[in-house]
Amino acid sequence: MSLLNAIQGGEGKSVEFKEELPSSQAIAKTVIAFSNTAGGKLIIGVNDQGEVTGLKPDVDILELQDKVASVIYDNCYPNVLPDIYTTIIDNKVLLVIEVYRGNLLPYYLKKYGKNEGAYIRIGATNRKASYENILELERQRMNLSFDQEVNREVDFHSLDLSPILDRFTKANKSLDKSVMKNLKLVLEDNNTIYPSNGLLILLGKFEHVRMKCSRFKGTTMDVFLDRKEYMGDLFTQLENAENFIKNYIKLSSEIKGLQREDQYELPIEAIRESLVNAVVHRDYSNDGRDIKVGIYDDVVNIVSPGAFPSTITQEDLLEGRSEIRNKVIARVFKELNYIEQWGSGIRRIKSSCKARGLKEPEIVEKGDFVDVSLYREVIDADEKINDILALSHQEEKVIEYLKANENRITTREAESVLDVAERRARKILKDMVGKGILIRVGRTTNTHYSMKDIDVQRREVVINTANNEDYSSITDIAKYKDEK
Repeated sequence: MSLLNAIQGGEGKSVEFKEELPSSQAIAKTVIAFSNTAGGKLIIGVNDQGEVTGLKPDVDILELQDKVASVIYDNCYPNVLPDIYTTIIDNKVLLVIEVYRGNLLPYYLKKYGKNEGAYIRIGATNRKASYENILELERQRMNLSFDQEVNREVDFHSLDLSPILDRFTKANKSLDKSVMKNLKLVLEDNNTIYPSNGLLILLGKFEHVRMKCSRFKGTTMDVFLDRKEYMGDLFTQLENAENFIKNYIKLSSEIKGLQREDQYELPIEAIRESLVNAVVHRDYSNDGRDIKVGIYDDVVNIVSPGAFPSTITQEDLLEGRSEIRNKVIARVFKELNYIEQWGSGIRRIKSSCKARGLKEPEIVEKGDFVDVSLYREVIDADEKINDILALSHQEEKVIEYLKANENRITTREAESVLDVAERRARKILKDMVGKGILIRVGRTTNTHYSMKDIDVQRREVVINTANNEDYSSITDIAKYKDEK
């Protein structure tokens, strides 16, 4: 990403602005945070609003560069070797301190030590690393993931493996001790088998391995309509969450040939892929949070704990780059065909929604969690009315007659106006009643038909839309309201 693009994109995980050179400790904290996360650029000569102000004309550039290099060397441990250079934008000189992600994690302030002086980058801020953050950084240095770690506190033989065994059986694959070792689900040490954290996560044995699903009224979290909490093995949690979402989005049917084809308003592929991504890529080392699914009138929102993996930025994600945080879980999901191809999930989410004419989904890093928004169809009441009230040529003739004759027509008059037999006239009028265009007044010989007030029809469609139901006619809406 060019420096100009970085400035235009604003401060974030890998970019920080300072109008003037900050204090030595502020420089060191930012350099350490970048080194422990995804690297980044500290740009001097840009204000908080992203406006290029430049360095003061009388600044000695060489002296400034030497000062920054000394600050970093004196305050950061292990040693950090950034690129320190100047560039010109809009005829103004900027100083850039470009830091790369380090290999000797964790980095920290020398005088405070590792436990008190380590910092990580969360969004556009530097945050002091917690004990769990430091453990994760140490695992990253050794190229290990949390789910690969052996858990010696749980007796392997006390575990019910049937949830995962059943999934492998359905996939026509075996899961014996040898396969479990290869997948890093277990480790054998001194003739004793220990489960990995990955196996315990897959079986749902940690308290925070759960999914909370909620249906909210409207577009805010103010009012709950329904909520469920799912625990147990990850596979069942995924199925339950998918079914919860399906229960609260619209399902329509279309006749193709001799078959009826059902279709949800959101592509099932996008829903499944979003849920799988949340499960596979969430930060399980953080035991204080869980996955949350929120269904609103306008969006299905899936939030999973943990920012993007440390080396990944928002820009990397958009370019299709992928990094696996949970290696054991990812391997198992790949083995069971929950994952088709590494790094292809986000592309499928977006392309499936685009193919349906929906707004492009958003997958963004917000602080230390990832937020996925799948945008639902927003039904315009006027368009819905036009669909419901779409008139045939004969129906238009009936409407014209009603307008010219005090909003009243009989079956015999319809025969004459439409030049059809009595049976056909009765069917046309009956269909218009079914659509909610006409109402039937009186019985037997005194029966006639009148046109319903368009404002009444409009209100009923608005009620229908607000209640998130999908009925084909005004009559169905009335039926729905009676049931309620």
